[in-house]
Amino acid sequence: MAKYGEGDKRWIVEERSDGTNVHNWHWAETNCLEWSRSFLSNHLSNMPVLEGEGGIYLKTTKIEKVDGEAYVNIRKGKIIPGYEISVSLSWEGEARDSAGKTLLKAEGGVEIPYIADENADEDPEVKVSIKDDGPIGKMLKEAMLSKGKPLILDKVRAYVQSMAKGGPAKDDLETKKVAPKEQAVPAAAVKKEGVVEKKEEVKEEVKKKKKEEKKGFKTITLTERFNCRARDLYEILMDENRWKGFTQSNARISKEVGGPFSIFDGSVTGTNLELQEGKLIVQKWRFGSWPDGVESMVRLTFEELEAGVTIVKLAHTDVPEEDRYGNATVVENTERGWRDLIFHKIRAVFGFGI
Repeated sequence: MAKYGEGDKRWIVEERSDGTNVHNWHWAETNCLEWSRSFLSNHLSNMPVLEGEGGIYLKTTKIEKVDGEAYVNIRKGKIIPGYEISVSLSWEGEARDSAGKTLLKAEGGVEIPYIADENADEDPEVKVSIKDDGPIGKMLKEAMLSKGKPLILDKVRAYVQSMAKGGPAKDDLETKKVAPKEQAVPAAAVKKEGVVEKKEEVKEEVKKKKKEEKKGFKTITLTERFNCRARDLYEILMDENRWKGFTQSNARISKEVGGPFSIFDGSVTGTNLELQEGKLIVQKWRFGSWPDGVESMVRLTFEELEAGVTIVKLAHTDVPEEDRYGNATVVENTERGWRDLIFHKIRAVFGFGI
């Protein structure tokens, strides 16, 4: 390995003297915690929840605190958000009788203990409390849960989407974009074929490459070895009760071709396309966080090398590089899920060690 400063300069991205991060090539990180506090305060403070329905008046008052960390990384134009924050806000409510007389005025709090990029496709837990726990106070608390919680979650989703687009770094990213230079035409080509004709060829080539890049899908391939019979491994993957056992999550799995399945508490859904007991599973897979209409293909083949030794080969095709929120970690997370949450868990729970 070359010493620092002695590497091949063709691999070094040098800093420009004017400080410009051309095409956002360098890794740039923006701290987004203060921006997150401001965003959530603007969206969640003084928000009306109920204004007289059933004699109940509810509204949020202010953000009490936003703790944790939040940042956005940008590398070669790719936005990679990272955040793990907790949010506390206060609210107030009033209950009036049919004559408009105030029965109770009370204050309460809302706690959102965990908003994180790893759960960007899921709504976080929301806890509602009230300082007066009498009958009317409990009524105000229940009203805040039923009417206020959906409004709060809607604002949290807006925050998640804004972070996926770059948060406070979005404007900076736009201003740093540099228009791509037109590919130079060799002098010899100009003389022989003419500048116009050659430029058109270059443009077509650029369009072709851009079209290929826009596909935005990858294939995951894994080969795993298990100390078990092929039919046993097949049965585990197709049996919803065993699936629940090793994933500790809800599952509904049809064992028929054309039948649907739902795993990981509904995070993944799909359809069985081809089934051969102990030999083959082919399914359509879709994660709820993927863009609408995007489906992938899973193909699992089982080969029993000898009694009690099985090789399973996974080919997971058409996996999108980004989810609906712009997170560019889909392929990495999907591969890790197969390895850590499925294959490794099966070995650990059923004792099919290598």
